[in-house]
Amino acid sequence: MSGAEDDIVIRVRDITNAFGAQVVHRNLSLDVRRGEILGVVGGSGTGKSVLMRSIIGLQTPVEGEIEVYGESMIGRDEDDALAIRKRWGILFQGGALFSTLTVAENVQVPLREFYPDIKPPLLDEIASYKVVMAGLPPDAGPKYPSELSGGMKKRAGLARALALDPDLLFLDEPTAGLDPISAANFDELTLGLQKTLGLTVFLITHDLDTLYAICDRVAVLADKKVIAVGTIDELLALDHEWIQEYFNGPRGRMATASADRRDKRVETR
Repeated sequence: MSGAEDDIVIRVRDITNAFGAQVVHRNLSLDVRRGEILGVVGGSGTGKSVLMRSIIGLQTPVEGEIEVYGESMIGRDEDDALAIRKRWGILFQGGALFSTLTVAENVQVPLREFYPDIKPPLLDEIASYKVVMAGLPPDAGPKYPSELSGGMKKRAGLARALALDPDLLFLDEPTAGLDPISAANFDELTLGLQKTLGLTVFLITHDLDTLYAICDRVAVLADKKVIAVGTIDELLALDHEWIQEYFNGPRGRMATASADRRDKRVETR
């Protein structure tokens, strides 16, 4: 590959996902560009998380092709996929932390899986660094998930997702359940990490504020496929009922107003 082709980190082509007679996706295609934050939106049941699980190999499509960094992910031998899996980190909904492990031990899980020869002193040092990188206080490392607030659990999950210094980050509803201030802080953290580390981010969300604040492009799932991909302005120009209702409804208008106020504050600095 060369030129524009090199800029495609994730390439999904004509995949079909089905659970028995229920077809979730049919002929779905999507490209994720290097260095972008791509927001993925859609109504309930459109299979946003199923799409992510297909890309990372937890769900095998009935048909179609998925490539990550130019390597096919479908039918790939588990050991053969390790080199690619090392290049991504995943924050599942709710953080998906192991309740019997401390935050630091949770962060160490992927390190122990992929680099079993790393000794405990270095594991502890790396975990401490990732905890702080995710915006948690240093004393969060020895705590258990049950001792954390919802926002801290999300950040602990993010610290684990960053454990392997990934190039690609998958975030599944990272601000769900957070109050507006905590959600905005998480968005700011995500954007800061993306810019500092040069990450490509695949972000599933229903949070309109997040879409306006940090996403370069947005992919819309409907009718069992990706019906549109573009900036919010480009999507607003489309004559599609769900897109117009989503972005121009009451919550969409509030998010637009909030984004306008944020832009004005930036301009006056």
